[in-house]
Amino acid sequence: MATQPARLQLPSGPSRHVYDAIVLGSQIGGALAAALLARRSHRVLLIEHDGTGTGYEHGGYLLPYTPSITPSLKAMPSVEEAFTELGLTSTIQRNLRPHAPELQLILPRHRVDLHGDLTRRRAELGREFGETAEGLFSALSATTTQHEASDAFFKEQPNLPPDGMLETWKLNKRIRQHEGLEAHPRLSSNTPPGALLRALQPFLTYLDKSSAPLALTRPLSQALQAPQRYPGGTEGLRELLVKRLSELGGDVLSRENSESFIVEELTFDGARFEGVKVLRSDVVYRASCLVAATDSGALRRLVTDRKRHRGLLEQLDASTTRSLLFTVNWVVPVEALPRGMGELLLVDTEDAELGAMLIQQHPARTPGGKEDEALRIVCAGVFIPASARELGEEHLQKVAQRIDAHLDGLMPFTQGKRVLRSVPYLDAGGVRGSRLMPHPLYSFEAEAFLGVTGLNQRTQAKNILLAGREVLPGLGLEGEFLAGMRAARLVQEMLKKKNPLKG
Repeated sequence: MATQPARLQLPSGPSRHVYDAIVLGSQIGGALAAALLARRSHRVLLIEHDGTGTGYEHGGYLLPYTPSITPSLKAMPSVEEAFTELGLTSTIQRNLRPHAPELQLILPRHRVDLHGDLTRRRAELGREFGETAEGLFSALSATTTQHEASDAFFKEQPNLPPDGMLETWKLNKRIRQHEGLEAHPRLSSNTPPGALLRALQPFLTYLDKSSAPLALTRPLSQALQAPQRYPGGTEGLRELLVKRLSELGGDVLSRENSESFIVEELTFDGARFEGVKVLRSDVVYRASCLVAATDSGALRRLVTDRKRHRGLLEQLDASTTRSLLFTVNWVVPVEALPRGMGELLLVDTEDAELGAMLIQQHPARTPGGKEDEALRIVCAGVFIPASARELGEEHLQKVAQRIDAHLDGLMPFTQGKRVLRSVPYLDAGGVRGSRLMPHPLYSFEAEAFLGVTGLNQRTQAKNILLAGREVLPGLGLEGEFLAGMRAARLVQEMLKKKNPLKG
């Protein structure tokens, strides 16, 4: 029986009350910003506030909120540099696991294993699609390297989104120097397998219905080149960053080390952010600036003087949640799974409302971290309108039952052998963050540069910065990292402190 590391044990709550920066929220961009600032000798407090942990507990198992795909660090070169600075590159590379096969497509009359080995991939496509296979193979091969055409642009660490007219002019000038940013997808949606592969895109980003080339190509290319799984998914990566932050001397307020980790309100001195007040405590933690890594709606609720901070609230209101990833988890015996079922599946449900379904297998794990080799968690997710949450539990149960029906068709031998069935939106009620959204899709009122941007990182409150998934939603996980990296740079500019790592 394999054993995974137990949940992160953090030191007890912070002893100091004044910091250079407070990072608020559990999104991964904030954790990266906090770790980088601590590495650069700044006093940092991370308040998780809306943290969900690496999963939720139900029926004696630790279950994922959603399926998730992690690209290799080499597919995100500027992000790799940040992890190298933190000394985490080897740890991440050692823990990333490829799926077997890398991706499996389930169509009404086809099952296709997209192996990483190109010879096997070509043979598999030929077996399923005959004379049309070579065109699909070529398009798919071109797609998996398409992100490399825009790597040079992101290595320059552009100010994206730009702030003001001067930055916008500089950014547009830089964009014209990189033709790869405007390259259109090589993978056509004119064939069923091509359309299904293109349907993977929303599972990789946070942007609703983008038509911009960069948003359609870069995240999909990164994921298809080497779709991998990190233990605990994105939350597992975030937990690694939080651990590193603690090792570097940063402080953390979370459910693991304090009863008072939920923020009640932000405090201001005039128009400037001053500190945060947490529930069940008289302490106000003060800092020179705030980095917000929580959803804009959650941040908005913490601003109590709406008249004085109207500009900040109007900026946060520019984001609208359109859809959310709705998931069902099954715990089933390994022996009941169909022979040849992959660890990562993209399914054409032929259901216009459900659309494509992403399914990921995980080893069954207890809250203590132990794995049960005889059991697997099958996590299946589809996108539904955000308004579905307002229709009540009965409606959500019906959506879950439609997902169940597809899983029954895919795994008929699990009937009567299922150990547990769990729906995060219904069964993770004990976790504060479960009422938030593990994977939403947003739309924005503001102009989208390159079709990937959302909310500006700088806010109307001059010392509040955003580092959440709403900053670069069209770049998905990489966008969250980039937002965190830039937030760390902006904090250093605000504090006018020299980076000790650069001499």
